[in-house]
Amino acid sequence: MNEQIKIATRQSYGEALVELGKENENVVVLDADLSSATKTELFAKQFPERFFDMGIAEQDMLSTAAGFATCNKIPYVSTFAVFAAGRAYDQIRNSICYPNLNVKICATHSGITVGEDGATHQMLEDIAMMRALPNMTVLCPCDDVQTKWAIKEISKIKGPVYVRMSRLATPSIYEKEQNFEIGKAVQIGEGTKASIIATGALVCEAIKAKEELEKQGIFTRVIDMHTIKPIDKEMIIKCAKETEKIITIEDHNIIGGLGSSVCEVLAEEYPCKVIRMGIKDTFGQSGKAEELMKYYGITAENIIKEVKEG
Repeated sequence: MNEQIKIATRQSYGEALVELGKENENVVVLDADLSSATKTELFAKQFPERFFDMGIAEQDMLSTAAGFATCNKIPYVSTFAVFAAGRAYDQIRNSICYPNLNVKICATHSGITVGEDGATHQMLEDIAMMRALPNMTVLCPCDDVQTKWAIKEISKIKGPVYVRMSRLATPSIYEKEQNFEIGKAVQIGEGTKASIIATGALVCEAIKAKEELEKQGIFTRVIDMHTIKPIDKEMIIKCAKETEKIITIEDHNIIGGLGSSVCEVLAEEYPCKVIRMGIKDTFGQSGKAEELMKYYGITAENIIKEVKEG
């Protein structure tokens, strides 16, 4: 992990859209008056005829995207997670998922790491909402390389996809040649003390914890669960069998998110205790991202404590 290079996944998204736009003329991008924040402005500058700013009308934007999909276009829809999954949920459910249309919903500014924007903009339940929808694929990339892979890869599959991205700049974890596959988690390390299953911006916190624990002679493994749905059942079961503890960590409510997804698999396949780290069924508040992560207990230090306890 290279902590000298930090890039927000929303920036990676904007750059990936430009590359994808050059490769596929059927790609169109829609935004809801937030193109400078979601970084779709990069696509707009390169392909103005394929960019549509729908204004502050997220429900209309998702419905329009559904229309584009019926005309063999590949619409990438962008806004903050709280507006994408929240304000336009009805359109996602009935106009996109029910008819199984090829719409890519790319939501930025998710979780408490939105920071100073406060509780109204800190979307903590979108994974729960999106993964419960039939036909929906849910991805949560963790760094620049993985985000660019995800944005391009989802153009190759048919059907609705929800990609969850953050505002917080995170360290580079992967080299450009790293191979990924939708539905297949990435294991980092071979330790048997604990499996730290993380997603999105908190994968780097899990790696920090792993590295610090190694200095103390405690060996863990990190599982980057970049795909929440379909989730990698085989990896989860493997970790439960091979390690002493299962710990999940996410910038999301512990109800319905990554932790719940892991528990569902293990309850049916290999029952064991799971420690769920995340936002404990509460709203967020305004503050700097790093301060909020400490306040809500989702840092490397908190992971280390959980690994050592018991």
